[in-house]
Amino acid sequence: MERQLDAYCTHLRSERQVSPHTLDAYRRDLSRVLGFCEKQNIGSWKALDIQSMRGLVARLHQQGQSSRSIARLLSAVRGFYHYLNREGICDHDPANGLAPPKGERRLPKTLDADRTLQLLEGGVEDEFLARRDHAILELFYSSGLRLSELTGLNCEQLDLADGLVQVLGKGSKTRVLPVGRKAREALEEWLKQRALANPQDDAVFVSQQGRRLGPRSIQLRVKAAGERELGQNLHPHMLRHSFASHLLESSQDLRAVQELLGHADITTTQIYTHLDFQHLATVYDSAHPRAKRKDSSEP
Repeated sequence: MERQLDAYCTHLRSERQVSPHTLDAYRRDLSRVLGFCEKQNIGSWKALDIQSMRGLVARLHQQGQSSRSIARLLSAVRGFYHYLNREGICDHDPANGLAPPKGERRLPKTLDADRTLQLLEGGVEDEFLARRDHAILELFYSSGLRLSELTGLNCEQLDLADGLVQVLGKGSKTRVLPVGRKAREALEEWLKQRALANPQDDAVFVSQQGRRLGPRSIQLRVKAAGERELGQNLHPHMLRHSFASHLLESSQDLRAVQELLGHADITTTQIYTHLDFQHLATVYDSAHPRAKRKDSSEP
């Protein structure tokens, strides 16, 4: 069973060309299924049936696994069995028709517009780290990039004259995004500093030694900026969420936001309509004469 799992991972890496992060997630989830099979004395992938998979889902739920994690595992199993069926090893899918237990849908955390301005409008010292970190924050918020998209960004993908950036998203799909005026200015200032580091490749964001910044380094720099400027925890995805929420709040164009974020399914983007409704509800409560709370001093 492990040998067939290894063959599938090789298929994902060489033929499907999935990212290392996605490959690790698939292997981790399928290894969990393999471990379950070993404990249940299930000796082949052909012997794993829907009843056993239902038992695994129930066990994971009892252990406190989130609905999202279980859904990801079921998706991994379906992909694996599609491969096994194609190879003639199996003729069924034990995850077919199974759904994860419904869990509470957590809304993504965002910064409001004022807090975002507070983060970005502070004075920037004319030095390497300050210029680089400011450009990172501006680009995250200006264009709604994922962390992996910003980490992998090369200079050839930037067109600051026209205010565009081309990014490589999930599933190796490219999309072209606008870069706002403030982000363009920040990037222009940063690129002057970048040249002083003698970069080792075409990476947009590099260390003082000229090496491409990795995801963890960028996360730490964003976190430090949040603590310094806002006194709160901040991570790259919060800036992406803020970009989407503020854009939808102003434009009401869900399809456009979907395209800018690179979501394959609009249902993923629809979570931002909940955030927008929360904003509208807050405005209503504070502004509508029949919704305002009575002042405690009133008779």
